[in-house]
Amino acid sequence: MAPDARPIRMEVRVELKPGVMDAEALSIEKSLGLLGIDHVHQVTTARVYDLEFTDVTPADAQRLTDEAVERLLANPVIHRVTVRPATP
Repeated sequence: MAPDARPIRMEVRVELKPGVMDAEALSIEKSLGLLGIDHVHQVTTARVYDLEFTDVTPADAQRLTDEAVERLLANPVIHRVTVRPATP
């Protein structure tokens, strides 16, 4: 990496699509009630992946991130995915 080049970070957020059972979220929602933390209407879970690339253009970082999502990080049948540049 050149001394003045900065890594490019991409954030991938993977959530279950509406209608797909989220067992972890249901368990958390129930546990919150048992702990006396009331008025929680709904709990959802998500995974966030931060991918850091070096020696690539922003377009290449986007392309590589999309490939990672398609090949490894998400299942398009059950997951909803959001990809964006990561904030510092």
